[in-house]
Amino acid sequence: MTTALSSRVARFPFPFATDSYRYSTNVEPARRPVTTAAGGWGAGVLDVDDDYAAELAERRAVLAADPTRCQELPHMRVASWDALTTLLPELADTLPGTTSLDRVGDRWTWRNDRLGTARTFTVGDDDSLPEGPLAFLGSQIQDDVVLLDQREGALWADAGLVTFAADWSMGFDVGMRFLEVHGPVPRVHEAGVVQRAEQFLMRLQPGEEYRRTNWTMTVDRRLDTSTETYADWGRDRRLVVDDPALPDRLHLRVEVQHLIRLGVSNAVCFLVRTHVLSLRELATVPEWRQRFAAVLAELPDDMADYKGLTRFRGAAVDWLTSR
Repeated sequence: MTTALSSRVARFPFPFATDSYRYSTNVEPARRPVTTAAGGWGAGVLDVDDDYAAELAERRAVLAADPTRCQELPHMRVASWDALTTLLPELADTLPGTTSLDRVGDRWTWRNDRLGTARTFTVGDDDSLPEGPLAFLGSQIQDDVVLLDQREGALWADAGLVTFAADWSMGFDVGMRFLEVHGPVPRVHEAGVVQRAEQFLMRLQPGEEYRRTNWTMTVDRRLDTSTETYADWGRDRRLVVDDPALPDRLHLRVEVQHLIRLGVSNAVCFLVRTHVLSLRELATVPEWRQRFAAVLAELPDDMADYKGLTRFRGAAVDWLTSR
């Protein structure tokens, strides 16, 4: 195994604690390190890995082809500035030595040597950052960002930069209530999962940070599996079943989602950091191989169908159990 693969496996946020999976809020405080069978993850809010520059180059390409992936309703500009001024210091702490942030009042100077970025702007002054604070933030962190406004006793997805969606669309969802965004997910409404999650988020106090994980599967190391690009990747779910390269092409896709109450705007910042690991890489950790095979085999049909696993999950289970 190469050094890059070893690092990817060691840092992977394997999401399963048991041999079965059901939807739940599964929220826990952020910044608590998690030890796994291969290594660990979770010590910080932002995770910068060896794919940092490549993933941000991919984001630039996605946005150049489809600018609608960055959405912001007019009343959310304060929240976008709030997210930027919250997360740039976090990134500077995450990458000491290769980034720096100098602040003189509202005038900030940001340098990121890993990306060759140097910018000076005035917080709150749109003319000083013409692309907007949300777009600039997305050019510096690997996470997708959704900003939830709280009003009328509910949360609303009123801004976001999402280039790596797992079969959904920020352009379609912008302006929707939190409950509406999760409308298609099976079982969660009957079980009250989404309602409890919304109530939990609305009780967050400024500065509080929590996280959760979510998962699905992806064919190839494709991060952009948004609804807009379904024609590019949808048929691979069927064709991969008969491909001898199936264990290298099928990936477990895990999102580490951070939930942060911003202090100035009172918006909830929803960060989504996507990690993908092929079945062959995953199988190098025997505990993960056995557990993921069990989870896939036991997963109820309606959940497997919603996650888009129906066509290939049998082949995935067969390969994992044959190792």
